[in-house]
Amino acid sequence: MGVIGVPKPVKLIMSLITSDDLLLRQGVEKLRGRYGEIDFESDTLPFDCTDYYTPEMGEGLFRHFVTFHSLIPRESLVMIKRNTNEIEEQFSVNGKRRINIDPGYICAEHLILATTKGYTHRPYLGGGIYADLTLMYRDGEFWPLEWTYPDYASPTVRKVFEGVRKQYLQELKEESG
Repeated sequence: MGVIGVPKPVKLIMSLITSDDLLLRQGVEKLRGRYGEIDFESDTLPFDCTDYYTPEMGEGLFRHFVTFHSLIPRESLVMIKRNTNEIEEQFSVNGKRRINIDPGYICAEHLILATTKGYTHRPYLGGGIYADLTLMYRDGEFWPLEWTYPDYASPTVRKVFEGVRKQYLQELKEESG
């Protein structure tokens, strides 16, 4: 019989998709107010692997990643996703989102995203939220899976996450003394 334990805390990551620089800054500030100090921001990356959000959010979309200084318990991802949905609604106009905010976490072994959409590879976490195993860390790098979103599977984005993972491991080491 295995011993029940509490897993190590994880690194909270947020993806923001929008076409508006000002809205991006407002979204980042809203997240900073709720989740604390931001310790990493990516460059803005073109969001051109799919037109999934175009009917709702328009053309010229880009993606931006941020991470937060404080590590979080894995189980807090459900409430965080519910909170980011509320923030999206605050910025919506006429029922259409102008910004998409997807939270997730990075740990030593993988990248998990939170989603409201269930599917075969998305176990239910509770509160209407599912986990999406997006990338696995193996042999010194993140690897995509057959269902990984195309931009998350790109070498550029995986490199970003490898840097975040390295920072996360350093933070764990510092926390444990």
